Amino acid sequence: MSSTLLHLILSNGLRVNLRHAPYLKRCAAAVRVHAGSHDAPTEYPGLAHFLEHLFFLGTTRFPVADGLMRFVQRQGGQLNASTRERTTEFFFEVPPAAFPDALERLCEMLANPLLTLERQRAEREVIQAEWVAWSGNTEAQRQYALLRSVSAKHPLSGFHAGNRDSLPIDEPAFQQALAAFHQRFYQAGQMTLSLSGPQPLDELEQIAHVFGTLLATGTRIKQTAPPALLDGPLHVPPIDGQLDLLFAHEHLPDGADEAIDYLTTWITDTRPGGLPAELRRRNWLEDFSFTALYRFGGQALLHARLKLSPSADAVEAEALLHDWLAFFREVDHSALLLEYQRLQACREAGASALEQARRERPFTALDQQGQAALRVLLADAGVSRHPWQLPEPEPLLAATVAEVGASPVPAGLTVSPALPTTRQYAALYLRLQFEDHAEHLRDVLKPLIERASRAAVELQWTRTANTWQLRCTGAPAPVLAVIEQALSQLGEASLAEPGAEPPLIPIRALIRELPHHLLAPAAPGWTALSIGFDEVAQNALNLLLTNLPGNPITLQPPTPPARQWHHHAEASGEAALLMFCPTPDEASGRLLAQLIQGQFYQRLRSELQLGYAVFSAFRQIQGHNGLMFGVQSPNASHEEILAHIRTFLARPAPQLGSAREALAAQLAEPAMANADVAERAWQTHLAGNDGLSLEHLAATTLTRQQADIDSAWERLRSENGWLLLANGPAPESGWR
Repeated sequence: MSSTLLHLILSNGLRVNLRHAPYLKRCAAAVRVHAGSHDAPTEYPGLAHFLEHLFFLGTTRFPVADGLMRFVQRQGGQLNASTRERTTEFFFEVPPAAFPDALERLCEMLANPLLTLERQRAEREVIQAEWVAWSGNTEAQRQYALLRSVSAKHPLSGFHAGNRDSLPIDEPAFQQALAAFHQRFYQAGQMTLSLSGPQPLDELEQIAHVFGTLLATGTRIKQTAPPALLDGPLHVPPIDGQLDLLFAHEHLPDGADEAIDYLTTWITDTRPGGLPAELRRRNWLEDFSFTALYRFGGQALLHARLKLSPSADAVEAEALLHDWLAFFREVDHSALLLEYQRLQACREAGASALEQARRERPFTALDQQGQAALRVLLADAGVSRHPWQLPEPEPLLAATVAEVGASPVPAGLTVSPALPTTRQYAALYLRLQFEDHAEHLRDVLKPLIERASRAAVELQWTRTANTWQLRCTGAPAPVLAVIEQALSQLGEASLAEPGAEPPLIPIRALIRELPHHLLAPAAPGWTALSIGFDEVAQNALNLLLTNLPGNPITLQPPTPPARQWHHHAEASGEAALLMFCPTPDEASGRLLAQLIQGQFYQRLRSELQLGYAVFSAFRQIQGHNGLMFGVQSPNASHEEILAHIRTFLARPAPQLGSAREALAAQLAEPAMANADVAERAWQTHLAGNDGLSLEHLAATTLTRQQADIDSAWERLRSENGWLLLANGPAPESGWR
């Protein structure tokens, strides 16, 4: 599954990267602007982030209702933007047929935004809400404290998120600065456009020429070099139960980005002989990460985060990390370089169109330049005294499917034909029902999950009440290898106490809690669904599941939930409300969700300014079809949020228009992401509707009329079956 890469520069100065990957089903575009929060005027912190928000508020040619966000949502795609210290990025992913229209909207909004004061006032309140949430988020404040460890003269130690006070939009000087920032940096010479998809390179090139030239002609401006990261020793603020180590580097050579990725790959390797394995052997480590907090020019600030157990010796843990770095500097890298090359090939094969478009550098081996940069990174590593070992070659990277001959499908396994085997994407969903919660199983597969991700295999292991679910997706051969190891490790699991789970923002905590209230009771045992395996691979999977302990079970169709309000956790500065509304008819539910998604966002987020976390979507959870609404607000109460949702639903039913044709096209397997095809197959299995294929759903969608939408809308408004989760008590009578 190889891809082809082409680089070119358009006549207006725009740098373009094109990637043709015939195995992709979707297309993606990413525009990287070489200017970020540190390039904004120091007197207006947050100006760059503010401008990023303003771009999504429509243009003269494409008003909000037909702008990039609404368009991509209607196509069943995804989009977002991100302001970093020295770059700002805008990106989306859509089906191929929608790609030109989406790219036109992206380039148009960057070239000709409508920066009216009315729009700025509304969006500044959204920025204010984000800042309030950021100020109360423990993890965000920890990272901010880490960044303040560098020199006070470096912009990395400053405030750049923006809020109501730092964005004086009524001052002429601020408006001049905003316009000047846009004119200076949002021109073709300061941007890079990356396109990826299954189209031939010449077709991608034509699309880039047509829409890339909408951007103003310009030349690359050299961004101002920052001062030194340090003007004294680093003082990292201590955090109970956590060890944070920072590594500041100046004057790094070319190839440093590749070297940092290579170093991160090996320092986080969980196999025996490495740093995480040694710390876990001592029962000291609960979690470990190694990331680049900052990277620009020759500077880098690297962060090693060790979440330690109460029994850990933090001083010795830090010494072991430094010792490993010294070992890594001196060891022969021949075997590691070969393994890294195989890892990169797996990463490329498993990358989505969006991941490929957003990636600044190709998935390549570490070249001589990168190896030289690695030596600079490790120059001050000291001397190693611990007997570290290099990991053995990862067998997942060389996995093959064993020929086991004909093997019958186990009684508890359903084989779905929804995904052709030519996609080279396979999935196994396995549900295990226990008598008790079996909490000791929570962290059993964590090291394997980390290893699997390196081989482009996604392994998930989640619990809902006394039900555990294993989901394994990726190329068939490594998926089978991961499943085999996962089943073995679960069978040998000991009664170990799991580590603490990381905190979530309120709305995400509610989303995690929701499946617990939709799970149908079932007898102990297991059920499973496989998809995308060819005959040889399916036989191998059948054999793996033959000896699965417990009895195969037949799931009962889920019972629609009763109208309820569940108080989960406590409000911590912000009210969060999550609402799930069952929709028995999947086709009408999907249509209704697509019709109101943009309207709901526009009303509650942009017009009412309730907060930055506002969404609505169709979701399938535990076999239930439904519309999900979510709001997290720093200024509205739960009662006020619910009142706004009710007011929104009191409006007339949305008009069907051409939505059914657009949705039916999105539901065709060749246009739908492999992971989405697999997930729907699993959800229909949980609902007891294995016969409802995508083809049937698409055909049914085309038969829906306005009367069906009206009926679905009335059912939604009736509040029957509304399931609400909130970080506060029910605000009125009538809720259980």
